[in-house]
Amino acid sequence: MDVTAIEKNRKRTGWVVLLTAATMVVEIIAGRLTGSMALLADGIHMGSHVLAIGLSWVAYVLVQRLSAKPSFAGNKDKILTLAGYTSGLILLIFAGMIIAGAIGRFINPRVIEYREAIMIAVIGLGVNVLSAFLLHHDNEEKDHNMRAAYLHVLADAVTSMAAILGLVTAMIWGLPYVDAIAALISSAVIIKWSVGLLRDSGRELIA
Repeated sequence: MDVTAIEKNRKRTGWVVLLTAATMVVEIIAGRLTGSMALLADGIHMGSHVLAIGLSWVAYVLVQRLSAKPSFAGNKDKILTLAGYTSGLILLIFAGMIIAGAIGRFINPRVIEYREAIMIAVIGLGVNVLSAFLLHHDNEEKDHNMRAAYLHVLADAVTSMAAILGLVTAMIWGLPYVDAIAALISSAVIIKWSVGLLRDSGRELIA
């Protein structure tokens, strides 16, 4: 990957880290206050984005610095692929955390402040859409680091949409368990994406 592309991707991931960090704080606080498991899951998962996309940003910074050193003879693309693989593992771990939280909500249900939770989830979805727009590019499949960052924001968009649909359904029909079911469905999608990322980046690492 050329230096110009690395610099461009570094700036993109940096902006997304700032956006997701701010939204993460808002959603976790709102999820606790409103009692929404799906919204809390969305916020917790967004925390994984801060970590994972932050890792992507650090990888670009590292590769940028190594590119400026003529003495470095290693494969810089492997660094980006390793960052993408690690990010895929983080995605998988947090999907498991969402599942555990949703199961816990089935066992110990609590009152949900639906309107407030829906409002915050919509804001989170807007941030995810903006972040996906910033990270999307034509060479995404070739750069596993950028692909990982992109999948993280797409995964959070899925949890945001699931939270909104689950909350609206639960509010209209009085079915609070739908909120936890929505979190389980979104976690299944996230697991599928993370496994695909781990498979593809893993193959490149051992090639």
